[in-house]
Amino acid sequence: MQLKAPAIVLAARAHGENAVILRMLTQEAGLVAAYVAGGQGRRLRPVVIPGNAIEADIRARSASQLPFGKVELVTSRAPWLNEPLPAAAILWVTALTATALPERNPYPSLYDALGGLLDAICHAPAARGWAPALLSYEALVLRELGYGGMKPEAGDLPQTLEALRKLAPALERYLLADRHGDAMSARGRLLERLARIA
Repeated sequence: MQLKAPAIVLAARAHGENAVILRMLTQEAGLVAAYVAGGQGRRLRPVVIPGNAIEADIRARSASQLPFGKVELVTSRAPWLNEPLPAAAILWVTALTATALPERNPYPSLYDALGGLLDAICHAPAARGWAPALLSYEALVLRELGYGGMKPEAGDLPQTLEALRKLAPALERYLLADRHGDAMSARGRLLERLARIA
């Protein structure tokens, strides 16, 4: 495998003393995991934050080997991780994507939608500006993975919040059942914060 492409960081797990296993979403290869040497170091730690847009250079000698990756920062989402509501949204959508998608299957529409959603979360003046996009993204993930269904209608923030609640059983049953980790708790925290402002 040889791939040099823009990517969105979904998750980084410490590996050994200084490296990380980085899970990222690319347009042409889908979800890809790679070993990034120095990922816990001072230079790369700010790069491997969930939500960041990066340029990834990924190489593996064989299909069965975990690829090695080199990454460079393109767009940082780190400033928004200090704000409770945007942080909860960024952590939820990256956790959902990292947990639900199979590796190395391209989903170009999800890549584009996730990039747009992250931009909206970071640049909309309020959650009212990005909550409908979050609802659309969750419904798109379900559709792209073959679980179809119509997107619940978004309206004002209380209506969008109710539509997000209605999607929870499908997400939990079809996408996150029998998965390690607790991605739905990240969604629960996000919905609690949205409810406070609704």
